[in-house]
Amino acid sequence: MTMITIEKYTPQCKQAWDDAVRNSRNGTFMHLRDYMDYHSDRFDDCSLLARNGDNVVAVLPACRQGSTLYSHRGLTYGSWLVPLRHFDVTTMMEVWDASVQFLQELGIVEIVYKPVPHIYHRYPCEEDLYALFRAGGVLAESNISSTIDLAEPLPFDRGNKRNVNLALRSGVVVAQSSDWQGYWQVLDALLMEKYDRHPVHSLDEILLLHSRFPENIRLYTATHGCELLAGVVMYYCGSEVAHCQYIASTERGRELKALTLLFDHLINEASQEGYRYFDFGISTENGGLYLNQGLVRQKCRMGGRGIVYQVFKIKC
Repeated sequence: MTMITIEKYTPQCKQAWDDAVRNSRNGTFMHLRDYMDYHSDRFDDCSLLARNGDNVVAVLPACRQGSTLYSHRGLTYGSWLVPLRHFDVTTMMEVWDASVQFLQELGIVEIVYKPVPHIYHRYPCEEDLYALFRAGGVLAESNISSTIDLAEPLPFDRGNKRNVNLALRSGVVVAQSSDWQGYWQVLDALLMEKYDRHPVHSLDEILLLHSRFPENIRLYTATHGCELLAGVVMYYCGSEVAHCQYIASTERGRELKALTLLFDHLINEASQEGYRYFDFGISTENGGLYLNQGLVRQKCRMGGRGIVYQVFKIKC
């Protein structure tokens, strides 16, 4: 029988936290403190560490808003991150029970929990989903993403193959880029035109994160001469997932099918670099209640198939 204790994260725990993330089955670079803390001024951090004696056995990226704990509002996903060895579902249930008791003492009455999707797992890691079920957790959101299994990728359909050839004949060039400022202008203009909002990350923030994680966060662009036509910001998570974070194209880029060529390049490169999955990102809004059918069909025609990003709620 283990004796699990829970404590709140403090900066003095940074090394122990980062070690736990790096050694976990389901953590990514976005759970390291150098990524999480870039927006610490926006959130009331309430991340948790679970210990067995002096040993950290699990960590939970989390923030607090009033009497609700979120795991974590500044991250796409962030559940209990657990080790490969000496941690099974019985330990997970002990961690869950201990954390609920700890949070009750802090005045938390509800937890909003975002499990790490299974494609990001380095080894099977869904003990938390069983513990959630046993504790009465209910599904609150279900967002659909489109993902390519790079071990057996489906080919582009004929239309997209034609678009790749059209872009090549037109002289479109795809490459990794350092023109973050130029691309952020294109991205911001597109988001303001379509959704009346700016990118979640400001230019300064994405530059900071890129400087901290240059191998994990990369910009790729499609250009024609000196003209920037399209771009994608890629998040590379371990050896598992190449994930599209920001996608944008100019009107001229759409005419020359620049994004199709760019995706063809990125998918092939991710496969050559040994990634298991290529994830286009979600095609839903409003917690999954709205599905952008045109967008999801476009991703499907490039080989993407459905993966869900779920959110659960549970009363403490």
